Amino acid sequence: MIIGAVVNHPAPGAIKPSVAAVVASTDKESFRYAGRHKMQDPRVELMEGLKSMVHQLLVTFYERNRVYPQRILFYRDGISEGQYAEILHREVAAVRQACEYANIRAQLTYCVVKKRHRARLFPMKPKEADKSGNCVAGTVVDSVITHPTEFDFYLQSHGGQQGTSRPTLYHVLLDENNFGSDEFQELTYRLCHVYARCNKSVSIVPAVYYANLLAERGFHYYGGYESCDFVFEASDGIRDQMYFV
Repeated sequence: MIIGAVVNHPAPGAIKPSVAAVVASTDKESFRYAGRHKMQDPRVELMEGLKSMVHQLLVTFYERNRVYPQRILFYRDGISEGQYAEILHREVAAVRQACEYANIRAQLTYCVVKKRHRARLFPMKPKEADKSGNCVAGTVVDSVITHPTEFDFYLQSHGGQQGTSRPTLYHVLLDENNFGSDEFQELTYRLCHVYARCNKSVSIVPAVYYANLLAERGFHYYGGYESCDFVFEASDGIRDQMYFV
């Protein structure tokens, strides 16, 4: 199961609550996703209610496949390096509790996804560049500019259109699935080719894109950016469909 999670915050100075969103794949190709979202205290990055949301998605996975997932890849967007320890401790515990509640033991890989950074990649030779002058899609850097001891890498998974493309930083904080570096990098890159809105590879894993779309929609379900009132929710008929795409 591929999970994407994010907490979207209101504009600075707004009193609006934040919205936590979690999406999870429900098929063996990791193409179809279901999602859950929840309102929480403003400007709080730690996901509240993660255990409940993950458990509901595990049940959805079981209903579609008649079996629970044995491996979970959790892509988490939006946290800074200073929050790694607390977020890892509390959110990993929530996912494990959700698995225990479903009476399963799934191996978990927890990866932080960061797009906001200052690193840029450039091809050393013109013949190694794409038509926009950027590194070709699929370029990976996992040494020199990465952490000397931890499992992280930069992946430029999309083709450039104009200007300098920005790679995505993936930082694996927990890996119970014992991925090799090349294996996880290739898997992440391949996932970038199955985003429903685009027929090319995209710059970040689709699970994170979908989580952001769901969180954005969640703001309007709770009355938009200027209200804290609950307005409506997705009907039961589409709750486990990709209505947020």
